Amino acid sequence: MLSRVYSCALTGLNGTVIEVEVDFSGKEEPKTVVVGLPDTAVQESRERIRSAIKNTGLGFLHRRITVNLAPADLRKEGPCFDLPIAIGELACRDETWIPELDGTMIIGELSLDGSVRHVRGVLLIAAKAKELGFRRICVPACDAQEAALIPDIEVLPVHSLLELYDHFTGIKLIEPQQPCQLTETEVTVRTDFSEIKGQEHVKRALEIAAAGSHNVLMSGSPGTGKTLLARALPSILPRMTLEESLDVTRIYSIEDMLPEDTPLIQTRPFRAPHHTVSYAGLVGGGNIPRPGEISLAHRGVLFLDEFPEFDPRVLEVLRQPLEDKVVTISRATGAYSFPANFIDNKYRSVFKSTLIHLHFDLNTQQSPLAV
Repeated sequence: MLSRVYSCALTGLNGTVIEVEVDFSGKEEPKTVVVGLPDTAVQESRERIRSAIKNTGLGFLHRRITVNLAPADLRKEGPCFDLPIAIGELACRDETWIPELDGTMIIGELSLDGSVRHVRGVLLIAAKAKELGFRRICVPACDAQEAALIPDIEVLPVHSLLELYDHFTGIKLIEPQQPCQLTETEVTVRTDFSEIKGQEHVKRALEIAAAGSHNVLMSGSPGTGKTLLARALPSILPRMTLEESLDVTRIYSIEDMLPEDTPLIQTRPFRAPHHTVSYAGLVGGGNIPRPGEISLAHRGVLFLDEFPEFDPRVLEVLRQPLEDKVVTISRATGAYSFPANFIDNKYRSVFKSTLIHLHFDLNTQQSPLAV
């Protein structure tokens, strides 16, 4: 008996469709084997799935189960394959509803009681499912609003393994999540530029920097308002378009940094890493590369406080992203690209992202725009 369920693996800011193949063998020793280059979290899914199926009252077949995650040469990480593997095992017991799995992508982490937990990168996975022609995507209920940002694909919010099983067997259908209406709303900021009194020369310089997408370097004694002015800069930047909002939300979804009640980020990011940040923390990296601070500041503001305190090697790695507007990190498993657009689009006067680098002195307020 063989079943096939479709899921998705995240590789940088890209998604790769994973075929979860589940096979039951007959009289061999009961055992579950997961192949296809799984990491530790995927290997541990065997125990989570066994307990989830048992605790939801669906029983468990005491047979040898082989799970293959294809393509086999791509490393699989994270717990998002729990739900598709469990559905694949249940489908092997009742082959009548296997055709229902065609055109459906499934992601989700299982708890031991069978409930479905949050996973990261849902927005990117839903976009990939639509791109490849999938009709529907099953996601954790807490992530359904995020997936519903992608139009023209049916999103099923799943609370538990039993609920999804009942849906595929026709016992009780899950009502699809209503599509999220992408509309521009009023954006609130923590520090408003209009609330800052005095420093007129400095404020004028920041207005010019915001209008022309210039970099800024602020110098002055402690307490003169450098950090306050920098934090207020996003409040005078142009409002993000829906396309820009989706672009930023995708990065924060991958990093699992989306607020619970905010499926779409509409406020320009402001990132202020500490001067002890490593070059991998600033531009991205790791064994499995992840976005760094400059990607999290994409289409927003990157504020480097106490600039001379930063490691010179860390500052050197900013050169290529500033020129190419993208960070490319190469590993033995492949190259990963993350957006880092720090200059204005040459065809449109729409602000993308700013590194505070244009010089003026807050002590004298002279020559606010140094050449």
